[in-house]
Amino acid sequence: MPPSTTKPRRVAVLADSDTRWKWGALTAARIQPDPSLDGYLLRGRATPTPRQLREVGVRADSLREVTAVEFLRAMEREARPYDVVVLALVGGAVQAVLHGLAKTWQGRQKRPVVVTGYVGVVYEKLTDGLLLRHGADVVLANSAYDADRFRAVYQGVGADASSVTECALPFLGGEPYEAGAAHDRPYTVVFAAQPSVPETPADRAYLLNRLIQHARSHPDREVLLKLRSKPGEHTTHIEETPYQKLARKLEGGGGLPSNFRLVYGNMGEVLDRTDLLVTVSSTAALEALHRRIPTALLTDLGVREALGNHHFTGSNCLVSWDQLDADARPEADPAWVARQGVAADGSYEHAFDAARERVAGLVAADRLPAIDPYYSPATAPGYLPRILARHHLAPDGSPLPGAPAADKEPGAVRQVVRRAARGAYRHGVQRVAPVIRRMGEL
Repeated sequence: MPPSTTKPRRVAVLADSDTRWKWGALTAARIQPDPSLDGYLLRGRATPTPRQLREVGVRADSLREVTAVEFLRAMEREARPYDVVVLALVGGAVQAVLHGLAKTWQGRQKRPVVVTGYVGVVYEKLTDGLLLRHGADVVLANSAYDADRFRAVYQGVGADASSVTECALPFLGGEPYEAGAAHDRPYTVVFAAQPSVPETPADRAYLLNRLIQHARSHPDREVLLKLRSKPGEHTTHIEETPYQKLARKLEGGGGLPSNFRLVYGNMGEVLDRTDLLVTVSSTAALEALHRRIPTALLTDLGVREALGNHHFTGSNCLVSWDQLDADARPEADPAWVARQGVAADGSYEHAFDAARERVAGLVAADRLPAIDPYYSPATAPGYLPRILARHHLAPDGSPLPGAPAADKEPGAVRQVVRRAARGAYRHGVQRVAPVIRRMGEL
């Protein structure tokens, strides 16, 4: 990307998890070269820990934790307004903040450009998620396939689809994989774990056992289980049965093979030493395909919408553990890969040209229209108020009475209480809830 010759534009990114912070911050850098970046982390169950933020490796000029109401107040009080605001949030939070911003900036002739999108593969809640994002000036689609689907949804309900802008995932990169190249390391198989796919402990134990079995049957290989978060941390989705917990049980019951390891860290760095990437439906598959690394999407638990691997039909990458144990090396279909925005053909450098051009045009405009989401008290009177209330906003986007504010509690006490509450929540999800479910099945 060529260096910017203009004054760095001010960009704010509001994110609610480590993966969305990564997407939002990198998207900001793709659409606004060398931005002055302020990060806001939406307070909740998945607010990233300092370790998770370090692992993402994206730096901001400032970074602080806020509620939705605190963020809206910051947008109102900024002496020097932002040029662009990136909402890297779950759909309901995007919708709430859009209505809040519409109220906050009501009557302003000049306001920041609002950008949103998706962190990875969109394989569920397509219509619901898109309509919750409607109202942003730019809704980024990570591929031509997604752009067509997004426009069809908006047009199908009579909503303006001009915000949909094709680009790619902002974190693709790394050196292309060279099959057969000599390496000063063992052949490496990496399983990219997901927090919520598959969901049941039995299915997760099955996948872990098959991975360990692969390590035992191929002692000359290095087999890595790539984990997203450590016990007690949360990411975009809730992880009730961490693989670390399952692995500890196996370790105590006979040990794990010496060529099997659990690893953390930046996914790109792990892919630097990967010869075969295996997953159910992780976005890591797209990162691997971008680098032409052999990539396997598992069919062992079925090809199902609930697993997300149905998204990869037509890719030629759907295989089972039995096939992988027999040394199958999937070769992705080039046409499918190109349609999915993976840009393995070298065109990735220009994938964000259209988004940069659109955002630049909106920033330069003398006037922007008021934010106007499809969902309103008129179109969704039984749905919208609930979404807004979760973030302490009234149906008109204004803060509800008693909404938390940064100046109402002592800072140190507030931080201690938050950490304790978040720890209790995570303990409940990973320890207490599974026990209660087992008791209910007796």
